[in-house]
Amino acid sequence: MNTLSLIASLTLLATSSGVHARTQDAAPLKGAIKIDGSSTVYPITEAVAEEFNKSEKKVRVTVGISGTGGGFKRFCAGEVDIADASRPIKKAEAEAAAKSGVEFVELPIAYDGLTIVVHPKNTWCSSLTLADVKKIYSASGTAKLWKDINPTWPAVAIKVYSPGTDSGTFDYFKEVTVGKDGAIRSDISVSEDDNVLVRGVAGDENSIGFFGCAYYFENKEQLKAVGIDNGKGVIMPTVDTIENGSYTPFSRPLFIYINKASAARPEVEAFVAFYLAHATELVNEVGYVKLPAAIYAKVANNWKLRRIGTQFTTAAGDAVTTPLAQAYE
Repeated sequence: MNTLSLIASLTLLATSSGVHARTQDAAPLKGAIKIDGSSTVYPITEAVAEEFNKSEKKVRVTVGISGTGGGFKRFCAGEVDIADASRPIKKAEAEAAAKSGVEFVELPIAYDGLTIVVHPKNTWCSSLTLADVKKIYSASGTAKLWKDINPTWPAVAIKVYSPGTDSGTFDYFKEVTVGKDGAIRSDISVSEDDNVLVRGVAGDENSIGFFGCAYYFENKEQLKAVGIDNGKGVIMPTVDTIENGSYTPFSRPLFIYINKASAARPEVEAFVAFYLAHATELVNEVGYVKLPAAIYAKVANNWKLRRIGTQFTTAAGDAVTTPLAQAYE
């Protein structure tokens, strides 16, 4: 297909899916849009809000970072219009939304690669197995010193950093490392703000922490990424390994959830349409990984149809773990 044909096809897809830019002569929008949730998704949504406000100056968009869990609490109570989430909505949260009369549209918007990092002067730890990570982070873990992982490593205490318990990143990490019923050790430094975690690890040569890949990519000079050996060799978090799924189990989709009632307001409808129309460029700009074009087409269509409910949580309440291309319809 030549370039002109490709552009025409993409334009037709965007228009038919309800994702299009407002014309310059359209009447200015007014109102306020309240968003809260994941600090991982925050850079994407904040970038979208900034670009949106360049043309829609009378719409006030506020983006909070109370964590995925904290954002869902407010969203399910009808207090905010949109929830940023670094994990799918939980069964209990969906039930709370239903109890409050909140119907929602679930939209994947990017890939993230949860990244484990250490200080750049840490010359001994370049990769870890999942069993090693569990030894460090599990409440029953035995790794308190670096030498507890490898006897040739220093006999110094590991300073452990983690997102807080309201964080979707924390939930995801916990489930894939220590299990749904496991527990993370309590003697760690936590924050819902990933920038605080970045500063913590960057300031301590014996530290370890984890957060979304964008915070690592943005702070490469202050941090060192740790490769993950999941039994198939060491895999580093890169755009390619995150997108193709080989960075398993830490490659994951990121979401926004929109209150269906809020979506009836012109400013919210326009904001979400703008979000989807500009997702590919802004996702990459802030350091995350864009979804395949076929997935974005499904996202746009589900938004156009206002498809309510989740496709990523089973009836039993478990997170769907199949690849995004298979799980999302």
